[in-house]
Amino acid sequence: MKRGIWLLLLVPLAGCGVGAELTGAAVGIAAGTVTGNPALGFGIAVGTQAGVQAGLNWAVRVRARGEQDAVAEAIGSLVPGEVRPWRIEHDIPIGNEHGEVRLVREMVTPLATCREALFSVSEGDWFVTTACRQGEHWKWAAAEPAVPRWGALQ
Repeated sequence: MKRGIWLLLLVPLAGCGVGAELTGAAVGIAAGTVTGNPALGFGIAVGTQAGVQAGLNWAVRVRARGEQDAVAEAIGSLVPGEVRPWRIEHDIPIGNEHGEVRLVREMVTPLATCREALFSVSEGDWFVTTACRQGEHWKWAAAEPAVPRWGALQ
C-alpha cells in the first residue's frame, strides 16, 4: 500500500500531458471494477480523459491570454523606440513571467490602429508581435492560437 501512495505522489512530476491519461485510466478501472462491466469502464475512462484534457487545455489558454494581454497593454503604453518592462502575476502564482517590450512601429489605418513590438520573456530571447487597439484596451493580434473564433483549434 505504501508503494502505491508514493507512486501517486510522483504523478504531478510527470506533467500535464500524462495527467489526463492517468485520471481517465484510474476512473475507468474503478468504474469497471464497481460495475463489473469492462466496456462501461472503458467508456467512462475515455470520457474522463477527454474532459480532463479539455480542462487542462482551457487553463493553458487562459494563462497564455493573460500573458498576451499583459504584453499588449505594455505595447499600448509606449512611444516608438521606448523600452518598458512588462509583468504578469497569475492568480495561482506558478509561471509568472516578466520581461521587456520595445515598440518598433505604429500602423494606423481606417480599420485599426496596431503596433509592432519586440518583447522578451524572463530576460531571454526577443520575439516580435503585433497588438491592436480594441476599444479602450490593446489586444494581442499575432497570428497564433490567441483568437477566440478559433475555438477548439487553439
